[in-house]
Amino acid sequence: METRELSTEEAEPPGTMPVVQDLAELADFRTTLPPFGATRYPASSRARPFKKPSSTPPKFAVSERSEQFRARFFPEASVSEWCDWRWQLRNRVRTLPQLEKILRLTEDERTAIARHTGSLPFAITPYYLSLIDPQDPEQPLRRTMVPVTDEYLLTRGEAEDPLEEDRDSPVPGIVHRYPDRALFLVANSCASNCRYCTRSRMVENPDARSIFFQAQWEQAIAYIESHPEVRDVLLSGGDPLTLSDEKLDWLLSRLRRIPHVEFLRIGTKAPVVMPQRVTPSLLRVLRRYHPLWMSIHFTHPEELTPETTEACARLADAGIPLGSQTVLLAGINDEVGTMKRLMHGLLKTRVKPYYLYQCDPIVGSSHFRTPVSKGLEIIQGLRGHTSGYAVPHYVIDAPKGGGKIPILPEYVVGRDGDELVLRNYQGLQYRYPDPLGTTKTE
Repeated sequence: METRELSTEEAEPPGTMPVVQDLAELADFRTTLPPFGATRYPASSRARPFKKPSSTPPKFAVSERSEQFRARFFPEASVSEWCDWRWQLRNRVRTLPQLEKILRLTEDERTAIARHTGSLPFAITPYYLSLIDPQDPEQPLRRTMVPVTDEYLLTRGEAEDPLEEDRDSPVPGIVHRYPDRALFLVANSCASNCRYCTRSRMVENPDARSIFFQAQWEQAIAYIESHPEVRDVLLSGGDPLTLSDEKLDWLLSRLRRIPHVEFLRIGTKAPVVMPQRVTPSLLRVLRRYHPLWMSIHFTHPEELTPETTEACARLADAGIPLGSQTVLLAGINDEVGTMKRLMHGLLKTRVKPYYLYQCDPIVGSSHFRTPVSKGLEIIQGLRGHTSGYAVPHYVIDAPKGGGKIPILPEYVVGRDGDELVLRNYQGLQYRYPDPLGTTKTE
């Protein structure tokens, strides 16, 4: 697909709000907090003052498809604005009248959007909307983003918090389930809202907005400081990359000052739904806090666009190891061929396939969930048929806080005396010497 290199402004917004319930609230948010990076904490050799971005406009790839979509549906926006992540965030399509101008909605989709109240409202960036088929309601990307009335069906085993993260939350924003790791929820908004979101209960939940402020972050950081067993901190939410560079710099700086925190991770879908977010300014911030890793949520090969490929290349060139996290979804990516194309495309994009998740049983998710046998079929169709680098770990995040449990096809057939009987990817059996006791030969 043809691409062009286009320029956009680089300056960061002063204090972008971490909660994007309504971007008009930004002004109120700025007046409630002291400046991030203020001198109330001792300076650290690893932490540097946040520097204003360069005025030199960066260049972004814009595919022919994106440019045609912009010219048709957002003609008032300049190319420079289209390439600005803040413009993408401000102009997310969030209402039924907006969406009807772009997609030919089914009655089911229309009813589902009109009926919605509470958390996880419909929201999608103009860029990601340009990838959605306006005519086909069964298109994979469309099904992940546009609500349907199946969301209002409750089936057995579903829950608002099926993983019981709230139970393992000692202070607001921290989930401490594994001994040496802590999940730090730093925002409750995303650039685009996936309909199968594990944290649908909190994404843009009006009742939860108040916890995502500096005071909550400091309480969470204090908890990490007081638990020396925590060596690994994962920033998630919501999406941490909806925060401004200034706030990310403040958070990463504070965490990096904690001696026992060995490395940091960021979980995000922004490079996929808003690749314009990966600016030179963001990269300058992230480079300061190595070792820093990033897990990116990919769903389908159609997401591997020139824009996303460029965003991942920028991150990789900045020395950030990239891994993918993919949710197995019925009728979307639950075929071996589709998953193989996605995993091969990720490797070419310099992203290591990491996790393939069984869809969590959140309320109203039954139309997304596949049998576990389907996931095993996919892993069996990958293992041995492609590079080991292209085979993710298939896991179930166990309900009630059991954590991630790997699920594998049966490669161990059994034991015959001192030999282990194994089955390879072709279904052929082999024997491996594995004596139960110590055997010595003269």
